Amino acid sequence: MELALKGWGQVHPNPLVGAVILRGEKVVGTGYHRAFGQPHAEVEALSLVDDPAGCTCVVNLEPCNHEGKTPPCTSALIEAGIKRVVYGCSDPHTVACGGAERLKLEGVDVVYLDTNSMAERLNAPFLHNQRNPALPYVAVKLASSIDGFIADEKGKSRWVSGPVAGEYVHWLRAGFDAIAVGRRTLEKDNPHLTVRGDLTPRVPPSRIVFTGKGPIGDGLRVFEDEETRLYVVGVGPDVRFETISESITTIAAETLEKALKALKAAGCNAILVEGGGVLAGSLVDAGLVNRLYWIQAPIMLRAGIPAFANGPGKSIDSPDRWDVVERRTLGDDTLLVLERDICLRA
Repeated sequence: MELALKGWGQVHPNPLVGAVILRGEKVVGTGYHRAFGQPHAEVEALSLVDDPAGCTCVVNLEPCNHEGKTPPCTSALIEAGIKRVVYGCSDPHTVACGGAERLKLEGVDVVYLDTNSMAERLNAPFLHNQRNPALPYVAVKLASSIDGFIADEKGKSRWVSGPVAGEYVHWLRAGFDAIAVGRRTLEKDNPHLTVRGDLTPRVPPSRIVFTGKGPIGDGLRVFEDEETRLYVVGVGPDVRFETISESITTIAAETLEKALKALKAAGCNAILVEGGGVLAGSLVDAGLVNRLYWIQAPIMLRAGIPAFANGPGKSIDSPDRWDVVERRTLGDDTLLVLERDICLRA
């Protein structure tokens, strides 16, 4: 899985895949899917082994079983004489699936390794889009104080979190098809909504602005870059748009769910929402968020704009419960990654 993650920002909409070739307990070859259209992980790992016959291949995703931009990995494994394949996640793709069964038919010992959903979570956007084709995978990223505010009472939010967290966010953006914010966040923070870190994505993410009926202010940075697609999405009854620009796609929808379906139809398979509190809260309340990336800074504001606004209260006896995927430090800040697990339901 560590090998697979090296393909972040380069392989989507394909999954992240890493592979290790073992001779006995010794690692003799490793590989990962480096970029969309390039050799798959298993093929790259096999290319580093002089004589892979009789070896074991360990891979995080079931080997593909179809001819696409590259030949099927099942054929490569069989022709190489691999005797055992261990994988951690089944491939639900309607065309590429069936690799495990084909390998078994060819006499390969195939083992599914239960990884407690770790392998599934690595490729959550890919799995979600195979199992839930109407809606995009939606992740919300928020940076807040330890008492849950994303901005102070005057609406100022730069900078809640530190530089290490900022670097992480740019890395995170590179793995999504689109970056989204609400209109208030757009006008208060005036973000670029682009990737500006060390990792250059294969395809720059589109930008999305969710708004209501009101016009968006002039002179904002998102309007400066006409090479990257910008979607302005109006949500609510009777939303209408005047022509903004030929480089801007407008979408009018009665509900957030219908707006997301329209974005999915436009090619936004995985969307990273970066605020604000009203948009994040509305998406959570509508059950449309698959994952939360919550960065908590070691500061206390005591008042301000809450991370999730306008939602109904919950009883301690029946709260919205999330699964913890990851915890780690980002400089002085703390990253907490959570899921509702809806992306993994078949």
